[in-house]
Amino acid sequence: MKIETKYHGEYELQQQQIIHFAQGIPGFSEEKRFVLLPLEDTPFVILQSVATPALGFAMIDPFLYFPDYDFELDDASIEQLELSSAKEVAVYVILTVADPFDQTTANLQAPIVLNQQKRFGKQVILTNTPYQTKHRLFPEKTAAK
Repeated sequence: MKIETKYHGEYELQQQQIIHFAQGIPGFSEEKRFVLLPLEDTPFVILQSVATPALGFAMIDPFLYFPDYDFELDDASIEQLELSSAKEVAVYVILTVADPFDQTTANLQAPIVLNQQKRFGKQVILTNTPYQTKHRLFPEKTAAK
């Protein structure tokens, strides 16, 4: 099937690429089907809505920029995502892309957790955590100013 995307134009999509978000994403509860599209030659990916071309979230694997990032997934999320092994899990965080780019931030308080095998996804809101919605990707650039 072909879909229109925010950053990739028209994209040929295979049914098995679709990730199902049973409850949508907070603020976008009607959006249930997404696909991960890599941004060439970067560590970034786009979580693109299958239904809404203008809806695409820039994301990264948080461990590339925040190697000490750590959280425990609650039992309800594990059950909803039908996770049985850590090998099934992929974690991403949504970026707020800034201009200039070195001011870009990552939302570590609400990671996107995926079951890669079953193609289920959920944005998990972490509570009782030191993580916030805006962690700079390049903190050294801020310190240098």
